[in-house]
Amino acid sequence: MKSHFWFNKSQRNGIFFLALIIITLQLIYFFVIPKFENNDSIDTMETIQIQNKIDSIKKIKIVEKENKSFPKIYPFNPSYLTDSKGYQLGLNTDEIDRLLTHRAAGKFVNSAKQFQEITKISDSLLAVIAPYFKFPDWITNPKKNSNKWNKKESNTLITTDNSIAKDKNEAIVISDLNSVTAEDLRTINGIGEKLAKRIIDYRKKLSGFSFNTQLYEVYYLDKEIADKVLLRYKVLSKPSITKINVNTATFKEVLSIVYIDYELTKKIFEYRDEVAEIQLLKELKKIPDFPKDKFDRIALYLEAR
Repeated sequence: MKSHFWFNKSQRNGIFFLALIIITLQLIYFFVIPKFENNDSIDTMETIQIQNKIDSIKKIKIVEKENKSFPKIYPFNPSYLTDSKGYQLGLNTDEIDRLLTHRAAGKFVNSAKQFQEITKISDSLLAVIAPYFKFPDWITNPKKNSNKWNKKESNTLITTDNSIAKDKNEAIVISDLNSVTAEDLRTINGIGEKLAKRIIDYRKKLSGFSFNTQLYEVYYLDKEIADKVLLRYKVLSKPSITKINVNTATFKEVLSIVYIDYELTKKIFEYRDEVAEIQLLKELKKIPDFPKDKFDRIALYLEAR
């Protein structure tokens, strides 16, 4: 038995080193390799987090870029949306024309839903611009305003000779809208100092009212209040307007006309260059996207000769 378990010194050293190698390999297997694997997974998680941050920053940059390209919107009455304002808000020409046709018929927009039904704009565009719609108080607070106006107008009647009768006894003859003063306008319930000045300023800008309906174009003048003004004041004398020759006018002169914006002015001059000379003013209707419903107003300031 002794001969089987007896090893010389070299053999014992060999057995010792073999055991040491086995133990070392076992330690590496259980402690060192898992650590490297964990580090790899941590590195992977950090990489994903960094990539997510980069993606978020890219999205923010895209949103900022879109916001910069979209014009700043101020509250406005959608019934009086102009061509240029409509283009800025993202409406196409067909959508704007539908609204202008609706307004030309003497109708107004009283809700965001009605605005979409008329113009046929998309839900996404409506969601962007609808929060900025500003409707008259008599629409947003009908009960409050109906009580106020009914109390004031309960004794007012319109006579057959275009005058106003109060208490069925007193008659007031209608005066000229082109000569009314700001002080006179302020006597009408619902018109304050600022609104009266705005009406007078717009009259000056037009060089005088040519149509009663031009009163509805005054900025932030509610239809109901405009109707009250027209009960007392109408266009009795036509204003003296010096017409501009469309064939010799400068760009600045045409642009100064209330009903013509920058884009339409460009189109008029491009058309004039194309035909050399405009023979009849109604030729302007041939211009693409020309606002035909405004032709009678534009014709007050332009002529072809």
